[in-house]
Amino acid sequence: MKMKTVKALVLSGYGINCEEETAAAWKLAGAEPEIVHVNSLLAGHTSLHNFDVLTFPGGFSFGDDLGSGKVLAHLFKHRKTVQGTTLLAETETFLKNKKLVIGICNGFQVLMQTGLLPGTKRGTLTFNQSGKFEDRWVRLTVSETSKTPFLAGIRTLDLPVRHGEGRIVLEDTNHWNQVLENGQAALFYSDAQKTPTTTYPENPNGSPFGCAALASECGHIFGLMPHPEAALTLWNHPEWSTKMRTNSNTPHHGDGLKIFQNAVEYIQANKEPQK
Repeated sequence: MKMKTVKALVLSGYGINCEEETAAAWKLAGAEPEIVHVNSLLAGHTSLHNFDVLTFPGGFSFGDDLGSGKVLAHLFKHRKTVQGTTLLAETETFLKNKKLVIGICNGFQVLMQTGLLPGTKRGTLTFNQSGKFEDRWVRLTVSETSKTPFLAGIRTLDLPVRHGEGRIVLEDTNHWNQVLENGQAALFYSDAQKTPTTTYPENPNGSPFGCAALASECGHIFGLMPHPEAALTLWNHPEWSTKMRTNSNTPHHGDGLKIFQNAVEYIQANKEPQK
C-alpha cells in the first residue's frame, strides 16, 4: 500500500535562520518539505492549506529587537493577506482541519506571542535566569501525561538549546496547575537521574517545573525551546564517539529525528484521502 504524502511547510524570511536544517529533518522523516517565505503566504503565491504541517523554525526573526518572536507574531495577527484575512486566522482554520503546527525556539516564542497555544494566552517566554545566551546540549524527559503526537513513544531526549529568552512564564500558579493537569507541559529539562529540574545548568533558563515545551490540549500544536532539527544523526551529539565505543549497536539517528517521524506517521494515519 502506498503511503500518503505528507507536505510540510517551513517558514523562512525576516531573520529566521534554521529553515534548511528543519526542511532536512522533514525530508529525513519521510515528508515533502517546502521552504516558504512569509511574504509568499501574504501575497497568495502559496497557500497554507496545501500542506499538512506548519513549521515555525528557530532563528532570530526580526533580530529579536523587541523581544523574541514579538514582531513576527504581530505580523501574523495584524497584517492582511491579499485575500483580506490574517495569517493567524488562516492558521486557525488550518488547525480546525486537524493539521499540525510545530514551533522551535524562536518559533515557539511566536506561538506564545500569537496565542496559538490554547491555554497559554496569559504567558510568555522571557530572559534566561542565567542572564546569558545558552548554547549547549541538555537532557530532557517527556511528560507521562503528554498528548502531543510529536512525542509519542519517546521517554527521554538529548537536544541542544540556543536561546537567551527561553524561560516560560505563565500568569500564576493556577495557570501552571491547569497546564500541568492538561498534559500541556510536554517536555522537561532533567538531571542525570532523568528527573525534571529547575536547577542550573541542567535547566538552562530557569523555567518553572523544568518545563521545556508546551502543547495544545489536543496536542496538535507543539512548541519547544530545544532544537530537534540540530540532532538528526548520532554524529551531531557531542558524545557520539563515546556512545559508539560503549555500544557499537548504538542507532545512527539522532534523538530529534523521532519528533519529525512521529508527526509524519500521525498525519499518514489520519490524513483524509484526496477526492
